[in-house]
Amino acid sequence: MIRVRPSGTAGLLVELENLDEVQAYYAAATEQPAPGVLDIVPAARTVLFVLDPEVADIAAVGRIAHAVQPRPVQQRPSDLLDIPVTYDGDDLGDVASALSCSVEELVQRHTSQEWTVAFCGFAPGFGYLTSSDDNWKVPRRKSPRTKVPTGSVALAGEFSGVYPRESPGGWQLIGRTTVSTFDLERDPPALLRPNTRVRFVDASSA
Repeated sequence: MIRVRPSGTAGLLVELENLDEVQAYYAAATEQPAPGVLDIVPAARTVLFVLDPEVADIAAVGRIAHAVQPRPVQQRPSDLLDIPVTYDGDDLGDVASALSCSVEELVQRHTSQEWTVAFCGFAPGFGYLTSSDDNWKVPRRKSPRTKVPTGSVALAGEFSGVYPRESPGGWQLIGRTTVSTFDLERDPPALLRPNTRVRFVDASSA
């Protein structure tokens, strides 16, 4: 069931049941944005339409938002992004124990799957990546770190992510990458954007 609510004076928030519905709705909504829509931003359970108040007819955009027919996400092979990872994170052993596997099995599992950026948040350039494997249920740290290094590769819940800059964080650290996921000198600055497909590669065997 799709629910559309006002968000401030220049936005509409579409509420959905789960992340799968968000991804299907976002894929359809971005094909032909309504006039006056500046941006469409997915999250875990919502999609936000950011409007230009001088151009957009909020009521008309609301009707269009209600009428969006979600569709499966379609990707091109060229969209796949390889991210090399050195798997030496401080929480690697703890995560393996939580998932009842060895460190080697954890690395193999993380690298053998294709991940997709479901949405972005927390910090500029931070993508929440999901895989088709529903068994990623990694608890967050009970006590967040005050500093997580730039490029840290981490897991939390069903998500994997790469910290774009040094910041506090409560995700479990399993490795690190030298790939810059956010650079203001790049166009666009964020490497990980919604629907980007990612493959993590073990740097020790690449």
